[in-house]
Amino acid sequence: MSRAFKRTVFGLSVLLVAFAFLGGLGPSGVRAGSQADGAYPEMEVYSEVLKKIQTDYVVDPNVDKVTVGALHGLLESLDSDSSYLSPDEYKSYKQHQNEGVAQIGINVSKRYGYATVVSVEPGSPARQQIHDGDIIEAIEGHSTREMSLAMIRLLLEGKPGTTVTFSVVRPRQAEPERITLTRTNPPVPPLAEQEYENSSILYLKPVVISKERVQAIENRLHAMQKDGNKKIVLDLRDVTDGDETQGLRLANFFLQSGTIATLSGQKFPLQTFNADSGKFVTAAPLVVLVNHGTSGPAELVAAAILDHKRGDVVGDRTFGEGSVQKTMELPDGSALILSIAKYASPSGKRIQDEAVTPSVVVASAPETEEQGANADKGTRADEQLNKALELLKQKNG
Repeated sequence: MSRAFKRTVFGLSVLLVAFAFLGGLGPSGVRAGSQADGAYPEMEVYSEVLKKIQTDYVVDPNVDKVTVGALHGLLESLDSDSSYLSPDEYKSYKQHQNEGVAQIGINVSKRYGYATVVSVEPGSPARQQIHDGDIIEAIEGHSTREMSLAMIRLLLEGKPGTTVTFSVVRPRQAEPERITLTRTNPPVPPLAEQEYENSSILYLKPVVISKERVQAIENRLHAMQKDGNKKIVLDLRDVTDGDETQGLRLANFFLQSGTIATLSGQKFPLQTFNADSGKFVTAAPLVVLVNHGTSGPAELVAAAILDHKRGDVVGDRTFGEGSVQKTMELPDGSALILSIAKYASPSGKRIQDEAVTPSVVVASAPETEEQGANADKGTRADEQLNKALELLKQKNG
């Protein structure tokens, strides 16, 4: 066995031990309470696999590449937000964080091993060509299956005016479609508002769960009572960006008491976020709209409303995103981005693991690109919004 290969096996073994002490390798892996029983057999298995690859594979393998691939897979087996970054990747990642960047307007995660489009931002370069749920097979010729989520997001971003080419896989499409888009910094659309049923129903779509946008919603809810509106549709479809703290704040507008969410991890102290009666705004009948593009802070809102039976949640199952990451630098210049805590709904369901299933399931219509107040007059009916209005008409204000 070569000296380089021995170093590789030893390095991987050290990492495996570290993972054991961090809390395991997944649902069936090594747990912190059983290091003595589980860690060494796991190390022996990995060592034996690497030896077999070097001695029996069809050609002499690039062991460094094999090891990096194994580490990518190891982290991604935990959840989509956990990543391994090689020394070169981590160097690029740190440089990228200090640069102003432009985007193409898609929010991505990893599902089924590849980059998956969670949502597409209104007014972005991608809006006319990319859809929620599209699989990005490759970026600039590099397979997303072999990249961490952190590097996928890094490659999609760049200087304003530059282009990025990627391959998209869609259902009922034989070959991947190559798409080239120009990176821009489009402004975030304003809070979308509309009134229905003789102004008795107020429709609000925040687009992003930011401090400013949540404040705008609070102001509108206070004004609503003067305007005579008594019922609310909160459209969280394709709402991905934002801050979890603001998601908790938004949910509090509709909840006078009780738990909104919890946050916990193996070594992360349990945090319970309870509704503050002083921040409660309205008890008006409420329907929340969600779809597969509802992610992160928006899911906190939907889950709290659903669990407390504060209102109906209408649409599709949400994406499932809600964790806190920590970056851990390793001695060789590489790094781990590891999920250390996850948000859970009031009933205890971890949002990242189970997402949010609506109380009233209404499938999305893929052909409709813009929904709710932003809908084109010529598109087919928005069945999810129609269902929300139907439910609210049956409720007393």
